[in-house]
Amino acid sequence: MSLSRVAAIDCGTNSIRLLVADLDPDAGELHELDRRMTIVRLGQGVDRTGRLAPEALERTFAACREYASVIAAHGATRLRFVATSASRDAENREEFTAGVRAILGVEPEVVSGDEEAELSFTGATRELLGSTELRPPYLVFDLGGGSTEFVLGTDRVEAARSVDIGCVRMTERHGEDTLAMRADIKRALDLAAETVPLTGAATLVGLAGTVTTVAAIALELPTYDWAAIHHSRIPLERVREVTTMLLAASHEERAAIPVMHPGRVDVIGAGALVLLAVMERTGAAELVVSEHDILDGIAWSVVVSRA
Repeated sequence: MSLSRVAAIDCGTNSIRLLVADLDPDAGELHELDRRMTIVRLGQGVDRTGRLAPEALERTFAACREYASVIAAHGATRLRFVATSASRDAENREEFTAGVRAILGVEPEVVSGDEEAELSFTGATRELLGSTELRPPYLVFDLGGGSTEFVLGTDRVEAARSVDIGCVRMTERHGEDTLAMRADIKRALDLAAETVPLTGAATLVGLAGTVTTVAAIALELPTYDWAAIHHSRIPLERVREVTTMLLAASHEERAAIPVMHPGRVDVIGAGALVLLAVMERTGAAELVVSEHDILDGIAWSVVVSRA
Protein backbone atom coordinates (compact mmCIF):
# COMPACT_ATOMS: atom_id res chain seq x y z
CA MET A 1 0.00 0.00 0.00
CA SER A 2 1.44 3.34 -1.09
CA LEU A 3 0.11 6.17 1.06
CA SER A 4 0.40 9.89 0.46
CA ARG A 5 0.08 12.18 3.49
CA VAL A 6 -1.61 15.41 2.47
CA ALA A 7 -3.30 18.40 4.04
CA ALA A 8 -6.33 20.20 2.69
CA ILE A 9 -7.84 23.51 3.80
CA ASP A 10 -11.27 24.78 2.81
CA CYS A 11 -11.80 28.45 3.61
CA GLY A 12 -15.41 29.49 3.15
CA THR A 13 -17.63 32.40 4.08
CA ASN A 14 -18.39 31.20 7.60
CA SER A 15 -15.73 28.63 8.53
CA ILE A 16 -12.22 27.44 7.76
CA ARG A 17 -11.57 23.71 7.93
CA LEU A 18 -8.52 21.45 7.89
CA LEU A 19 -8.10 17.81 6.93
CA VAL A 20 -4.83 15.89 7.28
CA ALA A 21 -5.07 12.40 5.81
CA ASP A 22 -3.20 9.47 4.34
CA LEU A 23 -4.57 8.65 0.89
CA ASP A 24 -4.32 5.33 -0.91
CA PRO A 25 -5.16 6.10 -4.56
CA ASP A 26 -5.01 2.43 -5.60
CA ALA A 27 -7.60 1.34 -3.03
CA GLY A 28 -9.54 4.60 -3.16
CA GLU A 29 -9.25 4.93 0.63
CA LEU A 30 -8.80 8.03 2.78
CA HIS A 31 -7.41 7.50 6.28
CA GLU A 32 -8.20 10.57 8.34
CA LEU A 33 -5.56 11.78 10.81
CA ASP A 34 -6.98 15.17 11.83
CA ARG A 35 -10.13 17.05 10.87
CA ARG A 36 -11.10 20.34 12.49
CA MET A 37 -13.23 23.40 11.90
CA THR A 38 -13.08 27.00 13.15
CA ILE A 39 -15.83 29.57 12.69
CA VAL A 40 -14.09 32.74 11.46
CA ARG A 41 -16.92 34.48 9.55
CA LEU A 42 -14.55 35.64 6.80
CA GLY A 43 -17.55 36.82 4.83
CA GLN A 44 -18.66 39.26 7.51
CA GLY A 45 -20.22 42.21 5.67
CA VAL A 46 -18.86 41.25 2.23
CA ASP A 47 -22.30 41.22 0.62
CA ARG A 48 -22.80 44.84 1.77
CA THR A 49 -19.30 46.35 1.49
CA GLY A 50 -17.59 44.21 -1.13
CA ARG A 51 -14.52 43.96 1.15
CA LEU A 52 -13.10 41.57 3.74
CA ALA A 53 -13.27 43.21 7.16
CA PRO A 54 -9.96 43.61 9.09
CA GLU A 55 -11.28 41.70 12.09
CA ALA A 56 -12.51 38.87 9.85
CA LEU A 57 -9.08 38.62 8.23
CA GLU A 58 -7.35 38.47 11.62
CA ARG A 59 -9.69 35.69 12.84
CA THR A 60 -8.87 33.74 9.67
CA PHE A 61 -5.12 34.30 9.99
CA ALA A 62 -5.22 33.12 13.62
CA ALA A 63 -6.85 29.87 12.49
CA CYS A 64 -4.21 29.51 9.74
CA ARG A 65 -1.45 29.80 12.32
CA GLU A 66 -3.05 27.02 14.37
CA TYR A 67 -3.46 24.83 11.28
CA ALA A 68 0.18 25.38 10.28
CA SER A 69 1.23 23.84 13.60
CA VAL A 70 -1.09 20.86 13.13
CA ILE A 71 0.17 20.21 9.59
CA ALA A 72 3.79 20.36 10.75
CA ALA A 73 3.09 18.02 13.68
CA HIS A 74 1.66 15.38 11.32
CA GLY A 75 4.47 15.79 8.83
CA ALA A 76 2.25 16.44 5.82
CA THR A 77 4.41 17.80 3.02
CA ARG A 78 1.72 18.66 0.47
CA LEU A 79 -1.03 21.18 1.13
CA ARG A 80 -3.78 22.63 -1.01
CA PHE A 81 -5.67 25.68 0.27
CA VAL A 82 -8.97 26.42 -1.46
CA ALA A 83 -10.91 29.60 -0.82
CA THR A 84 -14.51 29.99 -1.88
CA SER A 85 -17.34 32.48 -1.96
CA ALA A 86 -16.32 35.35 0.34
CA SER A 87 -12.79 35.76 -1.00
CA ARG A 88 -14.06 35.35 -4.56
CA ASP A 89 -16.36 38.34 -4.07
CA ALA A 90 -13.99 40.68 -2.18
CA GLU A 91 -12.21 43.70 -3.66
CA ASN A 92 -9.29 43.31 -1.23
CA ARG A 93 -8.76 39.59 -1.69
CA GLU A 94 -5.02 40.17 -2.31
CA GLU A 95 -4.69 41.12 1.37
CA PHE A 96 -6.18 37.75 2.26
CA THR A 97 -3.95 35.94 -0.23
CA ALA A 98 -0.75 37.58 1.05
CA GLY A 99 -1.58 36.75 4.67
CA VAL A 100 -2.24 33.09 3.96
CA ARG A 101 0.90 32.82 1.86
CA ALA A 102 3.01 34.27 4.69
CA ILE A 103 1.62 31.86 7.28
CA LEU A 104 1.27 28.60 5.36
CA GLY A 105 3.70 29.01 2.49
CA VAL A 106 1.14 28.21 -0.20
CA GLU A 107 -0.96 30.28 -2.54
CA PRO A 108 -4.65 30.13 -1.63
CA GLU A 109 -6.59 29.17 -4.71
CA VAL A 110 -9.76 31.20 -5.14
CA VAL A 111 -11.62 28.61 -7.17
CA SER A 112 -14.57 29.22 -9.43
CA GLY A 113 -18.03 28.12 -8.36
CA ASP A 114 -17.91 25.32 -10.91
CA GLU A 115 -14.62 23.93 -9.57
CA GLU A 116 -15.93 24.24 -6.03
CA ALA A 117 -18.91 22.15 -7.10
CA GLU A 118 -16.72 19.46 -8.68
CA LEU A 119 -14.54 19.17 -5.56
CA SER A 120 -17.66 18.83 -3.39
CA PHE A 121 -19.06 16.12 -5.66
CA THR A 122 -15.83 14.10 -5.57
CA GLY A 123 -15.61 14.30 -1.78
CA ALA A 124 -19.25 13.37 -1.23
CA THR A 125 -19.73 10.55 -3.73
CA ARG A 126 -16.42 8.67 -3.94
CA GLU A 127 -17.50 6.18 -1.26
CA LEU A 128 -21.10 5.92 -2.52
CA LEU A 129 -20.22 4.40 -5.88
CA GLY A 130 -21.24 0.76 -5.88
CA SER A 131 -23.87 1.19 -3.14
CA THR A 132 -27.03 -0.83 -3.77
CA GLU A 133 -29.20 1.54 -1.69
CA LEU A 134 -27.85 5.01 -2.49
CA ARG A 135 -27.90 4.85 -6.26
CA PRO A 136 -26.83 7.35 -8.93
CA PRO A 137 -27.47 9.74 -10.42
CA TYR A 138 -26.58 11.87 -7.39
CA LEU A 139 -27.64 15.46 -6.92
CA VAL A 140 -25.12 16.91 -4.46
CA PHE A 141 -25.59 20.33 -2.91
CA ASP A 142 -23.06 22.07 -0.71
CA LEU A 143 -24.86 24.67 1.41
CA GLY A 144 -22.25 27.19 2.52
CA GLY A 145 -22.20 30.59 4.13
CA GLY A 146 -22.21 32.65 0.96
CA SER A 147 -23.14 30.28 -1.83
CA THR A 148 -24.65 26.89 -2.57
CA GLU A 149 -23.22 24.55 -5.18
CA PHE A 150 -25.37 22.06 -7.07
CA VAL A 151 -23.78 19.14 -8.89
CA LEU A 152 -25.45 16.31 -10.79
CA GLY A 153 -23.52 13.21 -11.79
CA THR A 154 -22.87 9.50 -11.54
CA ASP A 155 -19.18 8.61 -11.42
CA ARG A 156 -18.34 12.03 -12.86
CA VAL A 157 -19.84 15.52 -12.92
CA GLU A 158 -22.46 16.01 -15.61
CA ALA A 159 -23.72 19.48 -14.64
CA ALA A 160 -22.79 22.04 -11.99
CA ARG A 161 -23.86 25.51 -10.89
CA SER A 162 -23.03 27.81 -7.97
CA VAL A 163 -25.62 30.34 -6.81
CA ASP A 164 -25.39 33.08 -4.19
CA ILE A 165 -27.56 31.69 -1.42
CA GLY A 166 -26.02 30.65 1.88
CA CYS A 167 -26.76 30.94 5.58
CA VAL A 168 -24.62 34.04 6.19
CA ARG A 169 -25.60 35.86 3.00
CA MET A 170 -29.33 35.28 3.56
CA THR A 171 -29.11 36.38 7.20
CA GLU A 172 -27.19 39.57 6.36
CA ARG A 173 -29.51 40.44 3.48
CA HIS A 174 -32.84 39.74 5.10
CA GLY A 175 -32.50 39.41 8.88
CA GLU A 176 -35.57 37.51 10.05
CA ASP A 177 -37.72 38.35 7.02
CA THR A 178 -38.50 34.80 5.90
CA LEU A 179 -40.74 35.92 3.04
CA ALA A 180 -37.89 37.91 1.50
CA MET A 181 -35.54 34.97 2.06
CA ARG A 182 -37.92 32.55 0.36
CA ALA A 183 -38.22 34.84 -2.67
CA ASP A 184 -34.44 35.23 -2.91
CA ILE A 185 -33.92 31.47 -2.57
CA LYS A 186 -36.53 30.76 -5.26
CA ARG A 187 -34.79 33.09 -7.71
CA ALA A 188 -31.47 31.38 -7.04
CA LEU A 189 -32.96 27.90 -7.50
CA ASP A 190 -34.51 29.03 -10.78
CA LEU A 191 -31.04 30.14 -11.85
CA ALA A 192 -29.45 26.85 -10.79
CA ALA A 193 -32.12 24.89 -12.67
CA GLU A 194 -31.06 26.56 -15.93
CA THR A 195 -27.84 24.51 -15.76
CA VAL A 196 -28.50 21.59 -13.40
CA PRO A 197 -31.68 19.48 -13.55
CA LEU A 198 -33.00 19.69 -9.99
CA THR A 199 -35.53 16.88 -10.30
CA GLY A 200 -35.11 13.27 -11.24
CA ALA A 201 -31.93 12.33 -9.35
CA ALA A 202 -32.11 9.02 -7.50
CA THR A 203 -30.23 10.32 -4.42
CA LEU A 204 -30.11 13.83 -2.95
CA VAL A 205 -26.90 14.37 -0.95
CA GLY A 206 -26.46 17.40 1.33
CA LEU A 207 -23.15 18.74 2.60
CA ALA A 208 -21.68 21.27 5.04
CA GLY A 209 -22.42 22.61 8.50
CA THR A 210 -26.01 23.73 8.10
CA VAL A 211 -27.01 20.34 6.71
CA THR A 212 -25.15 18.31 9.32
CA THR A 213 -26.48 20.49 12.15
CA VAL A 214 -30.09 20.17 10.97
CA ALA A 215 -29.55 16.42 10.68
CA ALA A 216 -28.17 16.22 14.21
CA ILE A 217 -31.22 18.08 15.51
CA ALA A 218 -33.58 15.90 13.47
CA LEU A 219 -31.93 12.80 14.91
CA GLU A 220 -32.28 14.27 18.43
CA LEU A 221 -28.63 13.61 19.22
CA PRO A 222 -27.50 14.61 22.74
CA THR A 223 -24.08 15.60 21.36
CA TYR A 224 -22.66 16.06 17.88
CA ASP A 225 -21.90 12.52 16.65
CA TRP A 226 -20.05 12.32 13.33
CA ALA A 227 -20.71 8.60 12.87
CA ALA A 228 -24.46 8.92 13.53
CA ILE A 229 -24.80 11.85 11.12
CA HIS A 230 -22.70 10.53 8.23
CA HIS A 231 -25.00 8.90 5.64
CA SER A 232 -28.06 9.42 7.82
CA ARG A 233 -31.30 9.71 5.86
CA ILE A 234 -33.60 12.51 6.98
CA PRO A 235 -37.21 12.63 5.69
CA LEU A 236 -38.55 15.84 4.16
CA GLU A 237 -41.21 16.23 6.84
CA ARG A 238 -38.60 16.04 9.59
CA VAL A 239 -36.53 18.76 7.90
CA ARG A 240 -39.67 20.89 7.68
CA GLU A 241 -40.33 20.41 11.42
CA VAL A 242 -36.78 21.34 12.39
CA THR A 243 -36.79 24.40 10.11
CA THR A 244 -40.07 25.64 11.58
CA MET A 245 -38.68 25.20 15.09
CA LEU A 246 -35.43 27.02 14.33
CA LEU A 247 -37.15 29.98 12.68
CA ALA A 248 -39.53 30.36 15.64
CA ALA A 249 -36.85 29.95 18.32
CA SER A 250 -35.11 32.84 20.06
CA HIS A 251 -31.33 33.27 19.91
CA GLU A 252 -31.08 31.81 23.42
CA GLU A 253 -33.22 28.81 22.54
CA ARG A 254 -31.13 28.02 19.46
CA ALA A 255 -27.92 28.42 21.47
CA ALA A 256 -29.20 25.91 24.02
CA ILE A 257 -29.57 23.12 21.44
CA PRO A 258 -26.89 20.55 22.42
CA VAL A 259 -25.48 20.03 18.90
CA MET A 260 -25.41 23.73 17.97
CA HIS A 261 -21.98 25.29 17.33
CA PRO A 262 -21.93 28.84 18.78
CA GLY A 263 -20.87 30.23 15.42
CA ARG A 264 -24.03 28.92 13.74
CA VAL A 265 -26.63 30.19 16.20
CA ASP A 266 -27.48 33.38 14.33
CA VAL A 267 -27.43 31.89 10.81
CA ILE A 268 -28.90 28.39 11.23
CA GLY A 269 -32.50 29.52 10.61
CA ALA A 270 -31.67 30.96 7.20
CA GLY A 271 -29.55 27.93 6.38
CA ALA A 272 -32.35 25.53 7.31
CA LEU A 273 -34.75 27.52 5.10
CA VAL A 274 -32.38 27.08 2.13
CA LEU A 275 -32.13 23.36 2.88
CA LEU A 276 -35.91 22.96 3.06
CA ALA A 277 -36.40 24.91 -0.18
CA VAL A 278 -33.90 22.66 -1.98
CA MET A 279 -35.69 19.52 -0.82
CA GLU A 280 -39.08 20.89 -1.82
CA ARG A 281 -37.81 22.00 -5.23
CA THR A 282 -36.16 18.66 -6.02
CA GLY A 283 -39.14 16.62 -4.87
CA ALA A 284 -36.88 14.44 -2.73
CA ALA A 285 -38.62 12.40 -0.05
CA GLU A 286 -35.43 12.23 1.98
CA LEU A 287 -31.98 13.75 2.29
CA VAL A 288 -28.76 11.74 2.55
CA VAL A 289 -26.31 13.64 4.77
CA SER A 290 -22.58 13.39 4.10
CA GLU A 291 -19.78 14.42 6.42
CA HIS A 292 -17.41 13.97 3.47
CA ASP A 293 -17.47 17.02 1.28
CA ILE A 294 -15.30 19.58 -0.51
CA LEU A 295 -12.54 19.10 2.07
CA ASP A 296 -12.19 15.43 1.09
CA GLY A 297 -12.38 16.42 -2.58
CA ILE A 298 -9.52 18.89 -2.09
CA ALA A 299 -7.42 16.19 -0.43
CA TRP A 300 -8.03 13.76 -3.30
CA SER A 301 -7.18 16.46 -5.84
CA VAL A 302 -3.68 16.78 -4.35
CA VAL A 303 -2.99 13.11 -5.15
CA VAL A 304 -4.81 12.93 -8.48
CA SER A 305 -3.41 16.12 -10.00
CA ARG A 306 -0.06 16.44 -8.23
CA ALA A 307 1.21 12.95 -7.52
